[in-house]
Amino acid sequence: MKILVTGGAGFIGSAVVRLAVARGHRVVNLDSLTYAANLENVASVAGSPRYAFERADIRDRAALDRILAEHRPDAIMHLAAESHVDRSIDGPATFIETNVTGTCNLLEAARAWWTGQGRPEGFRFHHISTDEVFGSLGETGQFTEATPYDPRSPYSASKAASDHLVRAWHETYGLPVVLTNCSNNYGPFHFPEKLVPVVILNALHGRPIPVYGDGGNVRDWLYVEDHAEALLLVLEKGRIGRSYNIGGENEARNIDLVRTICAHMDRLRPDAAPHERLISFVADRPGHDRRYAIDPSRIRTELGWRPSVTVEEGLRRTVEWYLANEDWWRPLLGRQGVGERLGTA
Repeated sequence: MKILVTGGAGFIGSAVVRLAVARGHRVVNLDSLTYAANLENVASVAGSPRYAFERADIRDRAALDRILAEHRPDAIMHLAAESHVDRSIDGPATFIETNVTGTCNLLEAARAWWTGQGRPEGFRFHHISTDEVFGSLGETGQFTEATPYDPRSPYSASKAASDHLVRAWHETYGLPVVLTNCSNNYGPFHFPEKLVPVVILNALHGRPIPVYGDGGNVRDWLYVEDHAEALLLVLEKGRIGRSYNIGGENEARNIDLVRTICAHMDRLRPDAAPHERLISFVADRPGHDRRYAIDPSRIRTELGWRPSVTVEEGLRRTVEWYLANEDWWRPLLGRQGVGERLGTA
Protein backbone atom coordinates (compact mmCIF):
# COMPACT_ATOMS: atom_id res chain seq x y z
CA MET A 1 0.00 0.00 0.00
CA LYS A 2 1.15 3.55 -0.70
CA ILE A 3 0.23 5.83 2.22
CA LEU A 4 0.30 9.61 2.29
CA VAL A 5 1.06 10.62 5.89
CA THR A 6 0.48 14.26 6.78
CA GLY A 7 2.59 15.52 9.66
CA GLY A 8 5.02 12.65 9.22
CA ALA A 9 7.96 14.61 10.67
CA GLY A 10 6.13 15.13 13.95
CA PHE A 11 6.09 12.94 17.03
CA ILE A 12 3.25 10.50 16.31
CA GLY A 13 3.44 10.89 12.54
CA SER A 14 7.09 9.89 12.43
CA ALA A 15 6.35 6.77 14.48
CA VAL A 16 3.73 5.83 11.88
CA VAL A 17 6.16 6.53 9.02
CA ARG A 18 8.93 4.41 10.54
CA LEU A 19 6.60 1.49 11.25
CA ALA A 20 4.85 1.63 7.87
CA VAL A 21 8.15 1.61 5.95
CA ALA A 22 9.44 -1.22 8.14
CA ARG A 23 6.35 -3.23 7.22
CA GLY A 24 6.95 -2.78 3.51
CA HIS A 25 4.47 -0.01 2.77
CA ARG A 26 5.45 2.89 0.55
CA VAL A 27 5.13 6.19 2.41
CA VAL A 28 4.90 9.79 1.26
CA ASN A 29 5.61 12.10 4.18
CA LEU A 30 3.88 15.47 3.75
CA ASP A 31 4.99 18.01 6.33
CA SER A 32 5.37 21.79 6.39
CA LEU A 33 8.17 21.51 8.98
CA THR A 34 6.80 23.88 11.61
CA TYR A 35 8.61 24.34 14.94
CA ALA A 36 7.63 20.89 16.30
CA ALA A 37 8.65 18.92 13.20
CA ASN A 38 12.05 17.35 12.77
CA LEU A 39 13.29 15.33 9.81
CA GLU A 40 15.73 13.61 12.17
CA ASN A 41 12.64 11.74 13.42
CA VAL A 42 12.55 9.82 10.12
CA ALA A 43 16.27 9.71 9.38
CA SER A 44 16.27 5.93 9.84
CA VAL A 45 14.00 5.47 6.80
CA ALA A 46 14.99 8.50 4.71
CA GLY A 47 17.23 6.43 2.45
CA SER A 48 14.63 3.78 1.75
CA PRO A 49 13.21 3.49 -1.80
CA ARG A 50 9.82 3.11 -0.12
CA TYR A 51 10.01 6.62 1.40
CA ALA A 52 9.47 10.06 -0.13
CA PHE A 53 9.22 13.50 1.45
CA GLU A 54 7.13 16.46 0.32
CA ARG A 55 7.44 19.78 2.12
CA ALA A 56 3.97 21.28 1.88
CA ASP A 57 1.30 22.92 4.03
CA ILE A 58 -2.15 21.36 4.27
CA ARG A 59 -3.55 24.89 3.97
CA ASP A 60 -2.16 24.98 0.41
CA ARG A 61 -4.78 23.29 -1.77
CA ALA A 62 -2.76 23.53 -4.98
CA ALA A 63 0.16 21.72 -3.33
CA LEU A 64 -2.16 18.99 -2.07
CA ASP A 65 -3.64 18.46 -5.53
CA ARG A 66 -0.17 18.24 -7.06
CA ILE A 67 1.10 15.75 -4.47
CA LEU A 68 -1.93 13.48 -4.80
CA ALA A 69 -1.69 13.49 -8.60
CA GLU A 70 2.03 12.78 -8.53
CA HIS A 71 2.12 10.08 -5.85
CA ARG A 72 -1.30 8.44 -6.33
CA PRO A 73 -1.71 7.13 -2.76
CA ASP A 74 -3.96 4.25 -1.76
CA ALA A 75 -4.66 5.86 1.61
CA ILE A 76 -4.21 9.08 3.55
CA MET A 77 -3.34 9.19 7.23
CA HIS A 78 -4.00 12.70 8.49
CA LEU A 79 -1.85 13.54 11.52
CA ALA A 80 -0.76 17.10 10.65
CA ALA A 81 -2.01 19.42 13.38
CA GLU A 82 -1.09 22.09 15.84
CA SER A 83 -1.28 20.14 19.09
CA HIS A 84 0.09 21.96 22.14
CA VAL A 85 -2.73 23.17 24.40
CA ASP A 86 -0.63 25.91 26.01
CA ARG A 87 0.26 27.37 22.61
CA SER A 88 -3.42 27.27 21.61
CA ILE A 89 -4.27 29.46 24.60
CA ASP A 90 -1.73 32.07 23.56
CA GLY A 91 -2.46 31.92 19.81
CA PRO A 92 -5.73 30.16 18.90
CA ALA A 93 -5.95 31.44 15.31
CA THR A 94 -3.09 29.23 14.12
CA PHE A 95 -4.92 26.18 15.45
CA ILE A 96 -8.09 27.09 13.57
CA GLU A 97 -6.16 27.72 10.35
CA THR A 98 -4.26 24.43 10.45
CA ASN A 99 -6.60 22.03 12.21
CA VAL A 100 -9.88 23.24 10.71
CA THR A 101 -9.12 24.99 7.42
CA GLY A 102 -6.21 22.65 6.69
CA THR A 103 -8.35 19.58 7.30
CA CYS A 104 -11.07 20.97 5.05
CA ASN A 105 -8.51 21.52 2.28
CA LEU A 106 -7.19 17.99 2.66
CA LEU A 107 -10.68 16.50 2.62
CA GLU A 108 -11.55 18.38 -0.57
CA ALA A 109 -8.28 17.39 -2.22
CA ALA A 110 -8.81 13.78 -1.19
CA ARG A 111 -12.40 13.82 -2.44
CA ALA A 112 -11.33 15.25 -5.81
CA TRP A 113 -8.57 12.66 -6.13
CA TRP A 114 -10.82 9.76 -5.09
CA THR A 115 -13.65 10.83 -7.40
CA GLY A 116 -11.27 11.42 -10.29
CA GLN A 117 -9.90 7.90 -9.94
CA GLY A 118 -13.39 6.40 -10.18
CA ARG A 119 -13.91 6.05 -6.42
CA PRO A 120 -11.59 3.07 -5.86
CA GLU A 121 -13.06 0.78 -3.23
CA GLY A 122 -9.81 0.29 -1.33
CA PHE A 123 -9.12 3.98 -0.73
CA ARG A 124 -9.11 5.16 2.90
CA PHE A 125 -8.92 8.55 4.62
CA HIS A 126 -7.81 8.01 8.22
CA HIS A 127 -8.23 11.01 10.49
CA ILE A 128 -6.23 10.90 13.72
CA SER A 129 -7.60 12.90 16.64
CA THR A 130 -7.50 13.17 20.43
CA ASP A 131 -9.55 12.23 23.48
CA GLU A 132 -9.47 15.91 24.48
CA VAL A 133 -12.47 16.55 22.22
CA PHE A 134 -14.63 14.80 24.85
CA GLY A 135 -13.87 17.30 27.60
CA SER A 136 -13.23 16.42 31.22
CA LEU A 137 -14.34 13.41 33.26
CA GLY A 138 -15.19 13.18 36.92
CA GLU A 139 -13.55 10.66 39.24
CA THR A 140 -15.24 7.74 37.48
CA GLY A 141 -16.22 6.74 33.96
CA GLN A 142 -14.43 6.53 30.62
CA PHE A 143 -14.75 8.08 27.17
CA THR A 144 -16.41 5.85 24.59
CA GLU A 145 -16.94 6.49 20.90
CA ALA A 146 -20.48 7.65 21.80
CA THR A 147 -19.37 10.23 24.38
CA PRO A 148 -20.72 13.70 23.46
CA TYR A 149 -18.09 16.21 22.42
CA ASP A 150 -17.28 18.90 25.00
CA PRO A 151 -13.96 20.56 24.05
CA ARG A 152 -12.63 23.11 26.52
CA SER A 153 -9.48 24.57 24.95
CA PRO A 154 -8.84 26.19 21.57
CA TYR A 155 -6.78 23.13 20.65
CA SER A 156 -9.45 20.57 21.52
CA ALA A 157 -12.15 22.72 19.91
CA SER A 158 -10.18 22.86 16.67
CA LYS A 159 -9.71 19.08 16.71
CA ALA A 160 -13.39 18.54 17.47
CA ALA A 161 -14.24 20.70 14.46
CA SER A 162 -11.93 18.65 12.25
CA ASP A 163 -13.55 15.42 13.46
CA HIS A 164 -16.97 16.78 12.52
CA LEU A 165 -15.73 17.78 9.08
CA VAL A 166 -14.40 14.29 8.40
CA ARG A 167 -17.70 12.69 9.40
CA ALA A 168 -19.62 15.21 7.28
CA TRP A 169 -17.51 14.43 4.19
CA HIS A 170 -18.28 10.75 4.71
CA GLU A 171 -22.02 11.24 5.14
CA THR A 172 -22.43 13.89 2.42
CA TYR A 173 -19.95 12.76 -0.23
CA GLY A 174 -19.37 9.12 0.66
CA LEU A 175 -15.64 9.63 1.25
CA PRO A 176 -14.40 6.39 2.85
CA VAL A 177 -13.12 7.52 6.23
CA VAL A 178 -12.07 6.02 9.55
CA LEU A 179 -11.37 8.06 12.68
CA THR A 180 -9.37 7.48 15.83
CA ASN A 181 -9.20 9.39 19.11
CA CYS A 182 -6.17 8.65 21.24
CA SER A 183 -5.07 9.29 24.80
CA ASN A 184 -1.84 11.07 25.81
CA ASN A 185 1.16 9.80 23.85
CA TYR A 186 4.73 9.66 25.10
CA GLY A 187 7.96 7.99 24.02
CA PRO A 188 11.07 8.58 21.87
CA PHE A 189 11.20 11.66 19.61
CA HIS A 190 8.65 13.56 21.73
CA PHE A 191 9.14 17.30 21.17
CA PRO A 192 10.59 18.85 24.36
CA GLU A 193 7.68 21.10 25.29
CA LYS A 194 5.35 18.33 26.48
CA LEU A 195 5.21 17.01 30.04
CA VAL A 196 7.31 13.83 29.84
CA PRO A 197 10.33 15.28 28.00
CA VAL A 198 10.16 18.48 30.08
CA VAL A 199 10.44 16.42 33.26
CA ILE A 200 13.32 14.32 31.89
CA LEU A 201 15.34 17.27 30.59
CA ASN A 202 14.72 19.52 33.60
CA ALA A 203 15.75 16.69 35.92
CA LEU A 204 18.86 16.09 33.82
CA HIS A 205 19.85 19.75 34.08
CA GLY A 206 18.91 20.21 37.74
CA ARG A 207 16.18 22.72 36.92
CA PRO A 208 12.77 23.00 38.64
CA ILE A 209 10.24 20.48 37.30
CA PRO A 210 6.95 22.36 36.82
CA VAL A 211 3.75 20.56 37.80
CA TYR A 212 0.50 22.38 37.05
CA GLY A 213 -1.92 22.98 39.91
CA ASP A 214 -1.91 20.23 42.53
CA GLY A 215 -0.66 17.57 40.11
CA GLY A 216 -3.91 15.65 40.45
CA ASN A 217 -4.91 15.82 36.78
CA VAL A 218 -5.30 12.29 35.44
CA ARG A 219 -4.38 11.08 31.96
CA ASP A 220 -4.34 7.71 30.20
CA TRP A 221 -0.78 7.24 28.88
CA LEU A 222 -0.17 5.55 25.52
CA TYR A 223 3.32 4.58 24.33
CA VAL A 224 3.75 6.09 20.88
CA GLU A 225 4.90 2.88 19.20
CA ASP A 226 1.81 1.08 20.49
CA HIS A 227 -0.25 3.92 19.03
CA ALA A 228 1.43 3.59 15.62
CA GLU A 229 0.59 -0.14 15.59
CA ALA A 230 -3.05 0.63 16.35
CA LEU A 231 -3.27 3.33 13.69
CA LEU A 232 -2.03 1.07 10.91
CA LEU A 233 -4.41 -1.65 12.07
CA VAL A 234 -7.38 0.73 11.91
CA LEU A 235 -6.29 1.92 8.47
CA GLU A 236 -6.15 -1.62 7.15
CA LYS A 237 -9.06 -3.28 8.96
CA GLY A 238 -11.28 -0.61 10.51
CA ARG A 239 -14.87 -0.32 9.33
CA ILE A 240 -15.59 2.59 7.00
CA GLY A 241 -17.36 5.44 8.78
CA ARG A 242 -16.35 4.04 12.16
CA SER A 243 -14.37 5.73 14.94
CA TYR A 244 -12.08 3.93 17.37
CA ASN A 245 -10.80 5.12 20.74
CA ILE A 246 -7.16 4.16 21.31
CA GLY A 247 -6.01 4.14 24.92
CA GLY A 248 -2.99 2.91 26.80
CA GLU A 249 -4.99 1.43 29.71
CA ASN A 250 -2.49 3.29 31.90
CA GLU A 251 -4.25 5.95 33.99
CA ALA A 252 -1.96 8.03 36.18
CA ARG A 253 -2.01 11.35 37.99
CA ASN A 254 0.48 13.84 36.61
CA ILE A 255 2.31 14.02 39.93
CA ASP A 256 2.69 10.23 40.04
CA LEU A 257 3.98 10.21 36.47
CA VAL A 258 6.54 12.88 37.37
CA ARG A 259 7.67 10.94 40.44
CA THR A 260 8.11 7.78 38.37
CA ILE A 261 10.33 9.65 35.92
CA CYS A 262 12.32 11.07 38.82
CA ALA A 263 12.83 7.55 40.18
CA HIS A 264 14.19 6.41 36.80
CA MET A 265 16.50 9.43 36.77
CA ASP A 266 17.70 8.54 40.28
CA ARG A 267 18.67 5.09 39.02
CA LEU A 268 20.38 6.34 35.86
CA ARG A 269 21.91 9.54 37.28
CA PRO A 270 22.40 8.70 40.98
CA ASP A 271 24.87 11.52 41.58
CA ALA A 272 22.03 14.04 41.28
CA ALA A 273 19.45 12.06 43.26
CA PRO A 274 16.85 12.57 44.58
CA HIS A 275 15.42 14.30 41.52
CA GLU A 276 12.02 14.56 43.18
CA ARG A 277 13.38 17.53 45.15
CA LEU A 278 13.17 19.54 41.89
CA ILE A 279 9.35 19.27 41.67
CA SER A 280 7.75 22.71 41.75
CA PHE A 281 3.99 23.23 41.75
CA VAL A 282 3.05 26.16 39.48
CA ALA A 283 -0.14 28.04 38.58
CA ASP A 284 -2.54 25.79 36.70
CA ARG A 285 -3.33 26.09 33.00
CA PRO A 286 -6.59 27.97 32.26
CA GLY A 287 -9.41 25.48 31.63
CA HIS A 288 -7.22 22.50 32.54
CA ASP A 289 -9.30 19.31 32.12
CA ARG A 290 -9.20 17.25 35.31
CA ARG A 291 -9.33 13.69 34.04
CA TYR A 292 -9.27 11.74 30.77
CA ALA A 293 -9.81 7.99 30.52
CA ILE A 294 -10.50 5.92 27.43
CA ASP A 295 -12.61 2.80 27.05
CA PRO A 296 -10.76 0.91 24.27
CA SER A 297 -13.16 -2.02 24.13
CA ARG A 298 -14.26 -1.35 20.52
CA ILE A 299 -10.79 -1.61 19.01
CA ARG A 300 -10.04 -4.58 21.26
CA THR A 301 -13.25 -6.43 20.35
CA GLU A 302 -13.43 -5.59 16.63
CA LEU A 303 -9.75 -5.51 15.68
CA GLY A 304 -8.02 -7.45 18.45
CA TRP A 305 -5.69 -4.64 19.54
CA ARG A 306 -4.42 -3.96 23.04
CA PRO A 307 -1.45 -1.86 24.18
CA SER A 308 1.67 -3.89 24.87
CA VAL A 309 3.68 -1.40 26.94
CA THR A 310 2.84 -0.48 30.53
CA VAL A 311 3.43 3.09 31.63
CA GLU A 312 6.23 1.96 33.95
CA GLU A 313 8.06 0.16 31.14
CA GLY A 314 7.34 2.90 28.62
CA LEU A 315 8.69 5.62 30.90
CA ARG A 316 11.84 3.60 31.54
CA ARG A 317 12.42 3.21 27.79
CA THR A 318 11.69 6.90 27.22
CA VAL A 319 14.07 8.16 29.91
CA GLU A 320 16.83 5.89 28.63
CA TRP A 321 16.23 7.07 25.06
CA TYR A 322 16.52 10.75 25.97
CA LEU A 323 19.70 10.18 27.95
CA ALA A 324 21.21 8.32 24.97
CA ASN A 325 20.09 10.82 22.30
CA GLU A 326 21.31 14.25 23.31
CA ASP A 327 22.28 14.92 19.69
CA TRP A 328 18.56 14.74 18.82
CA TRP A 329 17.07 16.94 21.55
CA ARG A 330 19.85 19.47 22.14
CA PRO A 331 19.22 21.47 18.89
CA LEU A 332 15.49 21.64 19.65
CA LEU A 333 15.95 23.55 22.89
CA GLY A 334 16.58 26.77 20.95
CA ARG A 335 13.27 26.66 19.08
CA GLN A 336 10.68 29.33 19.79
CA GLY A 337 8.81 28.82 23.06
CA VAL A 338 10.74 25.75 24.23
CA GLY A 339 11.60 26.04 27.91
CA GLU A 340 9.15 28.91 28.42
CA ARG A 341 5.89 28.82 30.36
CA LEU A 342 3.15 29.23 27.77
CA GLY A 343 -0.62 29.30 28.03
CA THR A 344 -1.04 31.61 31.01
CA ALA A 345 -2.85 34.36 29.12
